[in-house]
Amino acid sequence: MKQTIASAAITCVLTASSLLSFSCNNANETAKDLTAKKDTVPTAAPATVNPAVGTLTPVDTAKYTQLQKYLANGDSSGRWPVKHEFPAAGAILPFNRILAYYGNLYSTRMGVLGEYAEPKMLEMLQGEVKKWQAADTTVKVIPALHYIAVTAQGSPGDGGKYRLRMPAKEIDKVLKMAEKINALVFIDIQVGLSTLEQEVPLLEKYLKMPNVHFGIDPEFSMKGGQAPGKVVGTFDAADINYVADYLAKLVKANNLPPKILVVHRFTRKMVTNSQSIKLRPEVQIVMDMDGWGHQARKINTYRQFIYPEPVQFTGFKLFYKNDLKEANSHVMSPEEVLKLKPKPIYIQYQ
Repeated sequence: MKQTIASAAITCVLTASSLLSFSCNNANETAKDLTAKKDTVPTAAPATVNPAVGTLTPVDTAKYTQLQKYLANGDSSGRWPVKHEFPAAGAILPFNRILAYYGNLYSTRMGVLGEYAEPKMLEMLQGEVKKWQAADTTVKVIPALHYIAVTAQGSPGDGGKYRLRMPAKEIDKVLKMAEKINALVFIDIQVGLSTLEQEVPLLEKYLKMPNVHFGIDPEFSMKGGQAPGKVVGTFDAADINYVADYLAKLVKANNLPPKILVVHRFTRKMVTNSQSIKLRPEVQIVMDMDGWGHQARKINTYRQFIYPEPVQFTGFKLFYKNDLKEANSHVMSPEEVLKLKPKPIYIQYQ
């Protein structure tokens, strides 16, 4: 059976939390947006490891400590900054704030990456980088493309896993786009009824690249066997530890800079046992506030589900369209987001 995101598409999920957080990663898809395709295992040859990776810059521990305190933004609870060992050489965070555009190239509705033609999209991204840099001159802002390489589906498809793997040529297109503006690339997966153990190794050739990082979306991890979109999914600390361990082994084996692992979250149950997530010098974990809606709701979601369960770093997602759907709502400005405690170090636009 071929898979589509058509009439059986994942619809917007209204979270039954006290905050009524919203998520709409795959919302309102149409058949012409993401045409029927068979599940594909990427087959592209891996890029040659950059020789410069062999001379990674050791972490400036004094600056690292200073920036961590800066990002805590005056928090006096003792939660932030998180105490952990220093990262391995070549670490990106907290020395840089990442500004990412999110989406899928087959779709105009899953995010800004895919909604606009490449030149326009890259121009917009670079414009946002400049705005964020002006808003916070302490931390350098760098661009990224955050690509959904495995998308959750409303129909079972091949293997009955309710997920669709993108072909290698689509991932390669994103890598080529990123090269044009010296951007990082994040590969994101929505496992559906599959598992991280099944999906992550298939992307190893890309994860060995020094500029490629990773994202996982608990919303579409359906451990209860439901079709994606019926309920909000979940990952446990054990799942996150599996991915972090996998990435750490790649970093060690290939002399890479630390990998960044983004974990999306907008409810408590999306990530269980967060206190058991293990930190490693080779991986930098970002817990990303992924909900959309009125700015007050987004701030409350951050305060209830990101702030009180510190892992390592934090992120914040902004929606060009969905954040405007409610009365008196607007897309939050960099200055508004930077008032949060802690200050997010990863910013994503959909």
